[in-house]
Amino acid sequence: MTIDMDKINKVDNRIQEIKKAADEIERECTDIEAVKKNLVRLRASIKMLELNISDVKMVM
Repeated sequence: MTIDMDKINKVDNRIQEIKKAADEIERECTDIEAVKKNLVRLRASIKMLELNISDVKMVM
């Protein structure tokens, strides 16, 4: 299986955009408890995506 490095970099950029959006949501919704709890879950998922991409980059 061949993985295009350009595609990996695009995905990595998208993940960083999602991370930035999560930070913006946190700043805007600090008083909504359900949003804060879901942001914790979202950040965990973002971290897993970051690790997935970094693993792919390491083997390339």
